Amino acid sequence: MPSHLEELIAALRCLPGVGPKSAQRMAYHLLQRDRSGALRLAQALEQATSNIRHCSKCNNFSELEVCALCASEKRDAGLLCVVEMPADLLVMEQTQCYRGMYYVLMGRLSPLDGIGAKELHVERLLKRVQERPCEVILATNFTVEGDATAHYLATLLQSRDVRVSRIARGLPVGGELEQVDSGTLAQAVLERREVMA
Repeated sequence: MPSHLEELIAALRCLPGVGPKSAQRMAYHLLQRDRSGALRLAQALEQATSNIRHCSKCNNFSELEVCALCASEKRDAGLLCVVEMPADLLVMEQTQCYRGMYYVLMGRLSPLDGIGAKELHVERLLKRVQERPCEVILATNFTVEGDATAHYLATLLQSRDVRVSRIARGLPVGGELEQVDSGTLAQAVLERREVMA
């Protein structure tokens, strides 16, 4: 096998969920059927790695020192929503129900994978909290690692005179009780709210 082809296959394996066979199929496809797509992919990767950095305020990806969300005067600077990844921020924005600021951890605590507070830049989050927020909303995922991260952050933040809340878990909109797992149903019952008539 040509050495450049081996190098391409090895490079494709850095993608999540891509093993040796998948990487080999992708490499063959790009070289045999879509060379222009391969060149476009290479150029896009070059541009992205050269021009995208982390926003100095929210840690999200940005081409500027401060991203458009953080620079916006229309956002509520008293609210700070902490999410694990940029994709989580996008989902929050799609709901159109949140108009505050964000902080993106770029992961979650996972000691087995060597990810601790330093890798999540928690010190930057704490600095951001000191600037203004009255409430920090922890919107980490409901996984073991996400819950541990939320608990760790809540412990740190509660000593800083800031209100800390956690997004609720429960039943999906349009979901039927008989099709929901018992853990989700139990959590929905525990986090129930009073109905106002």
